[in-house]
Amino acid sequence: VTLPSGEHYEWQQAHPADDLLSDDWSQAAETMSALAHPVRLLLLREILHGARTTAELAAHERLGTTGQLYHHLRQLVAAGWLRTTARGRYGVPGERVVPLLVVLAATRR
Repeated sequence: VTLPSGEHYEWQQAHPADDLLSDDWSQAAETMSALAHPVRLLLLREILHGARTTAELAAHERLGTTGQLYHHLRQLVAAGWLRTTARGRYGVPGERVVPLLVVLAATRR
């Protein structure tokens, strides 16, 4: 996957179906619920397109107030969909880029 920001990721992971079927799926609820908000999905999309700082994200009219923005960023960081640096830059961890796109692809009808 090559992102609009120029970053390139190659990813391969295997999970035996029996393992997935026998897992406790409730453990995935928090991570998946972090994606279940339109503003959070927009944040992830904007970050994958290259917006990295809080100021860049706050400039987007559909991301709400600064307080709302920080709330959604905290939710995504807590669920592991985002990482932050000391300089207030956000990024989707490399190991989460392809899985995020797979989850989005799975929602298409």
